[in-house]
Amino acid sequence: MRFPCLHCLVPGGALGDDGTWRGARQHYLFPVRALSRHFRGHMVSALRQAATAGELHRVTRPGDVDDQLNTLMGTEWVVYSKDCLEHTETVVRYLARYTRRIAISNARILAVDDRQVTLRYKDYRDRDRHKPLVLDGEEFVRRFLLHVLPKGLMRVRHYGFLANRCRRRRLAQIRQALAVVETAPDADTAVGDAEPTYICRHCGHPRLRVIGTLTPRRLKRSRPSNHREQRYRA
Repeated sequence: MRFPCLHCLVPGGALGDDGTWRGARQHYLFPVRALSRHFRGHMVSALRQAATAGELHRVTRPGDVDDQLNTLMGTEWVVYSKDCLEHTETVVRYLARYTRRIAISNARILAVDDRQVTLRYKDYRDRDRHKPLVLDGEEFVRRFLLHVLPKGLMRVRHYGFLANRCRRRRLAQIRQALAVVETAPDADTAVGDAEPTYICRHCGHPRLRVIGTLTPRRLKRSRPSNHREQRYRA
């Protein structure tokens, strides 16, 4: 059974009807134990509905569904939830790799032949060393298709005050409630008469500036001496 993997960023509070920001009492907006029981109840309920509709074809023994679901309901599920106030930029970069990149980049593919694909992966158990991995063509395609979203499922969704319908208005209210002044863009990236700034693709230094443009000089071509040479140059 294939379960989707969801990465969620949950704000540590909510905007009240009176325009005030109500922060969470602790580091988490919801208690971890309440989340685990909530997810467990939803999953068991969905499995029970699927069994009633006859969609669990591999379960054939009578009473097996009830026994398994009762076992699941009696087990404490583990939900990992923590605040990211001290590592906000790291979390955003981590999630950006899932939202703005494909399953595997071309740079990680080392070799391809008629039967196998060799790719590079990082072994986190061995001090983050890069190692080659050889897969059969069918296995490589199977793993790649696991990252293809089902029909009707969006990759990124924004809820609450980040929804497109009310994002601009809600964010202004939240900044006002938290007394946070929205910082103006840097002078180097401001639009107008400021000199444009580019990032070097090799060193990543953000101070690459355009100081001039060198255009190639057009050399005068000599006129061909006969028609045969003219047809050849064309």
